Amino acid sequence: MPNQEHRPSRSFVVAAAHASAPALDRDAGVSKACKLIAEAGAAGVRLLVFSESFIPGFPIWNGIFAPIDGHKLFRRFAENALRPDQRPFRDIMNAAARHKVFVSLGFCEVSERSPGRLWNSQALISDEGELLNVHRKLVPTFYEQLTWDRGDAAGLRVLDTSIGKIGGLICGENNNPLARYVMMGEGEEIHCACYPAVWPFRNPITAAPYDLREAIRFRAAAHSFEAKVFTIVSAGMVDDNLIEVFSDHDPEKAAILRACPPACSMIVGPDGELISEIRQDEEGLVLAEIDLTSLVELKRHHDMAGYYCRSDLFHVQLARQRGEVLEVMESDDPAMRLVPEDSPEFGLNGASCI
Repeated sequence: MPNQEHRPSRSFVVAAAHASAPALDRDAGVSKACKLIAEAGAAGVRLLVFSESFIPGFPIWNGIFAPIDGHKLFRRFAENALRPDQRPFRDIMNAAARHKVFVSLGFCEVSERSPGRLWNSQALISDEGELLNVHRKLVPTFYEQLTWDRGDAAGLRVLDTSIGKIGGLICGENNNPLARYVMMGEGEEIHCACYPAVWPFRNPITAAPYDLREAIRFRAAAHSFEAKVFTIVSAGMVDDNLIEVFSDHDPEKAAILRACPPACSMIVGPDGELISEIRQDEEGLVLAEIDLTSLVELKRHHDMAGYYCRSDLFHVQLARQRGEVLEVMESDDPAMRLVPEDSPEFGLNGASCI
């Protein structure tokens, strides 16, 4: 037989968690996440993707209540948000390390400075329990702006990990051409896409509803095909707890949520074709084995991180800094030095310091 060049295996199992955590209950949500990570580890999964704002749930009340009626739910939502530097979040990191699973976690992130400043965030945790990245959704969609602040591009990046180059976007960002171009331009191989369980856009009782399942399917296929990546789609699942909590036990509002087409979870290959089941009405893991070596041949066709990008013609800039609402200058900073009143500089800037 002719000698064949040895190629290390780049095949492994990935999964989407099609599930919803107990709504507005941070600790129960963390427990549910850890349980699913353990289940994934036992199944040999190397990367597990969770849905959008898995903890403490997705603020769908904004779509069915008037803003003046949503204060109670917002308060509970904010009180159950997560900070990556605190224990509940570290419990999830420890579970990832214990079960040797990379984890993409959708969660509501709360600012360390203001308990009312929230972001729709997506974290990537390594199989050693290291927090690799936190991406904050660039623009909250439609009524999400009643709950979440705008994010930034500090976490808009692809991470080169031991299993491959992993990127991710949140819900509507998956049809944002420039955000997706960043993923392509950094050589993404695995794309983590997270979605809510349901998205009330029109009242489904009186008008044709927004079909979230179809929106997810063609977004995933488009990005997989254009970027030549594997896309793992994780969406929340509609259950009785989600409906009761986010309808605030209002029968009319609950009926609207039940009538909205639910989301689905799936895994799509680099040719845009499904390589897993589509799970919609039953909780569980959506599994698929992927082979990253299969991407090389497809890159000969279209490679947005290579010969097909035409960087000599198109110039894209990305501002990656994470802005702060307040910049504190310490007293030993040269810019904070006092200026004597008899100095020429005093009269020029009208202050005793520059």
